[in-house]
Amino acid sequence: MNKQSKLARDGAVWGLIMVAPTIIGLLVLNIWPFIETIYMSFSKSKAFGTFEFCGLKNYVEMFQSPEFWKATWNSVYFCILTVPVGVFLALLVAVLLNAKLRGRTAFRAIFFLPMVVAPAAVAMVWKWLFNTEYGIINSLLGQNIRWLTNPNIVLAACAIVAIWSSIGYDAVLLLSGIQNISPSLYEAAGLDGASKVTQFFHITLPMVSPTLFVVLIMRLMASLKVYDLIYMMVEQSNPALPSAQSLMYLFYRESFVAGNKGYASAIVIWTVLLIGIVTAVQFMGQKKWVNYEV
Repeated sequence: MNKQSKLARDGAVWGLIMVAPTIIGLLVLNIWPFIETIYMSFSKSKAFGTFEFCGLKNYVEMFQSPEFWKATWNSVYFCILTVPVGVFLALLVAVLLNAKLRGRTAFRAIFFLPMVVAPAAVAMVWKWLFNTEYGIINSLLGQNIRWLTNPNIVLAACAIVAIWSSIGYDAVLLLSGIQNISPSLYEAAGLDGASKVTQFFHITLPMVSPTLFVVLIMRLMASLKVYDLIYMMVEQSNPALPSAQSLMYLFYRESFVAGNKGYASAIVIWTVLLIGIVTAVQFMGQKKWVNYEV
């Protein structure tokens, strides 16, 4: 074996050693649990943590359940409420934070702050703001709106909190994409007499579209998997819970409250398939609006 081959082999060995912790963690914490979840979705929970294979019984029961379809619609509806508005506002904030404003560094930190605050603290504050009797929002509106107990608007109230919490993080990602755009493009457009609005739609938006696509995918996944926000905002005794219950909330109830882990695993597999379908549609549609040209 010559020296070059030995160096290549040693490099490969050290490369495998360096990535081994990540690979082991991926296998132990992600891939194997997912395989176990697939198996459990075809099984029925028994005593002492054992399972009995039951075929498609869990899936048949799930697809025949009105509660399951309601939870599916709630998850999709929550996605519709949060993703378009949230991504639009994040892009608007990113453009404003990219402008030459005094104290823009402080504004960036302020907008990002909700992302690092504990979700329980966020839910507590917003539950107080949405309180029917003494909440600030109702005081400003002069109305007694039942934000969190009215089945017709409870999910919209949760969507407001989700949008508020995610704008800062998405704006920072979009801001990094905007700052990678060459200033010469704007200078050339300015010399041609293009307005700021024209520059945004013909330069900023096309050039930041790859980052925008990533943010859109991340926000779609997060919205379809929403659980903690609804769990903390809507109590189990709340009569509006069926109108706010997401798929992951239903999974929590079936798995950790009812102990029906086989049925809960089927809900997880359905959620993964739903996310996969939405993501696949996004990847197929990206060719029409995402610009990867530099």
